[in-house]
Amino acid sequence: MAKNTAKVTVDGIEVEVPNGSNVLQACEAAGKEVPRFCYHERLTVAGNCRMCLVEIEKAPPKPWASCAYPVADGMVVHTDSPMVRAARRGVMEFLLINHPLDCPICDQGGECDLQDQAVGYGLDHSRYAENKRAVRDKNLGPLVKTTMTRCIHCTRCIRFSTEIAGVAELGATARGESMEVGTYVERALSSELSGNLIDICPVGALTSRPYAFVARPWELKKTDSVDVLDAVGTNIRVDSRGSEVLRVLPRLNEDVNEEWLADKGRFSIDGLKRRRLDSCWVRRAGKLQRSSWPDAFAAIEAKLMGLDGSRIGAVAGNLADAESMLALKDLMTALGSTSLDCRQDGAHADAAQRDFYTFNTSIAGIETASALLIIGSNPRHEAPLINARIRKRWLQTHMPIALIGPEANLTYDAERIGDGPEAIAALLRGRHRFADTLTKATKPMLILGQAALARPDGAAVLAACWKLAAATGMLSPEWHGFNVLQTAAARVGALDLGFLPGQGGKKLAGMLRGGVDVLWLLGADEFDTAAIGPDTFVIYQGSHGDRGAARADVILPAAAYTEKNGTYVNTEGRVQRGMLAVYPPGEAREDWKILRAFSAYVGCPLPYDDIDALRARLEQVNPVFARIDALPRFPASDRHGPAGDPDCMQADAFTPWIANYYQTDPISRASPTMAECTRVHAPATVQAAE
Repeated sequence: MAKNTAKVTVDGIEVEVPNGSNVLQACEAAGKEVPRFCYHERLTVAGNCRMCLVEIEKAPPKPWASCAYPVADGMVVHTDSPMVRAARRGVMEFLLINHPLDCPICDQGGECDLQDQAVGYGLDHSRYAENKRAVRDKNLGPLVKTTMTRCIHCTRCIRFSTEIAGVAELGATARGESMEVGTYVERALSSELSGNLIDICPVGALTSRPYAFVARPWELKKTDSVDVLDAVGTNIRVDSRGSEVLRVLPRLNEDVNEEWLADKGRFSIDGLKRRRLDSCWVRRAGKLQRSSWPDAFAAIEAKLMGLDGSRIGAVAGNLADAESMLALKDLMTALGSTSLDCRQDGAHADAAQRDFYTFNTSIAGIETASALLIIGSNPRHEAPLINARIRKRWLQTHMPIALIGPEANLTYDAERIGDGPEAIAALLRGRHRFADTLTKATKPMLILGQAALARPDGAAVLAACWKLAAATGMLSPEWHGFNVLQTAAARVGALDLGFLPGQGGKKLAGMLRGGVDVLWLLGADEFDTAAIGPDTFVIYQGSHGDRGAARADVILPAAAYTEKNGTYVNTEGRVQRGMLAVYPPGEAREDWKILRAFSAYVGCPLPYDDIDALRARLEQVNPVFARIDALPRFPASDRHGPAGDPDCMQADAFTPWIANYYQTDPISRASPTMAECTRVHAPATVQAAE
């Protein structure tokens, strides 16, 4: 029986690595550092920087590029022999022939692979005095800044854009010393993952345009947190100086985002300091006037005085943390209100079972799927990192993918089999060939988007999709292929907490047009505020002066996600925590503290005084909040589906859910960088708005 592993000796250390590994991976398994520029674990091997040279016994006596040399059983490798040291110094000398002396002004300075490896493996002098070549900078759009004279032709950026982002816009032209990397036709990069080019560039050729000449790495305070501008729950690091967030970078989490970050989460941070609410406001004589906390609380108390709880409503926004939503729910309960809603879009949600509203396959589980059906969703805009996972699986296996909904460029081949519920009905009846594809697949999965749920027949569509999942073998003890792709970071957490209408309570639609007398908006801006009744007293609690604040009678300034400790639940149901990186501006406070203070002001104090007690209350309401960064899996059951009649689906086609990827929330709408991206990528939309 053939062995699946090979034993390799690296500098006297014997390691066992899987067959098909390269020598560089064997060296890493042995704990030996091998320098490299072009090699990246998640990209195909290029073998063109030649920095990862090693010496291999019984091979021809010369240095070998370890990234492109496969392992063999019994191989003996030397990573630090005189031959290897001399060869690496020669390679480094060649790399630096044309590299400019930009380190003092380069934004990569201090975290540059070329700097580090030149010190560790290069010579302390150069024998070349010829003129350095100069290369014209390329315009890649408002996000990525280029200084192409620094480029060492590692081609990481080309391979990333082609293989992972799925947008083959970068390439190399000419050869030898004339070779240049850029777009073939000068244009802005159209990928939603283009910021990752900055992270993988080993030199300062590609840097962040908004961050240019802003700070050095050693000046920054680094705080681990979670991105909330979509529902993926990307792990991020917030870099701040003083009271300002200067940049956001991804953190490694193989189960969620690997090491990537979507552009909106990375670049919209300049919206954190614009249009901010930093003091209370109270509307008097039709005009908002700056006020104090006691005056704002007094205005709210006066309106609530003697008011029946059925005339009070609350809406949680898309960026709210679990702590603040629970505090608001407890406050509404104390006031006698059961009119709660977290669905600004009106999407149908059945909270009877958790797998009715979560991404049950899990993000990492996509890599084991064998067939995929996407219904009413465009993952490329709604969750770029989930879309990248789907592309990764498609590249590996070319699994069949079908789409029901509007046409979309998803960066992988997807057969469009319909534009609305009629296609779902055809699959249920077995009258479409893709039904056989799903049935025959060992691990079929379905992704249901918000465009399919935020319709009058959303309950019927949800029930029909669950029925389809059960009929095609997606629901079993070993595999759960039914997935709802949420787009709001707060949605799963809100459903876990039951932030929905209680007995006799109203949905958001019922709270509008005079349905309630007092409406409390917790960062809720993603609905038509003009539909609020003219006599409804509106309290807006949030961080930005957006749609909700414009309609408010009282404004309570709150902290943004980088300014508070908060718990968030991503679309797959993973509970994660963001950490406070900077303090909120002016008089703004954390949301739960505002609600706790107001509850004491009106004489019904909430039963927690610190965040630890509040989190204990979270666990009491739903034990899932005790499992931080864990994803418990429960067997799927096809016996009880969501409430709704699959036969009541309407014939209307699904419509695109996100019109403009770059502006979907108060933070990104306040961001000048995101506004520039909108101008560059969607000029027709901007002109129409103007």
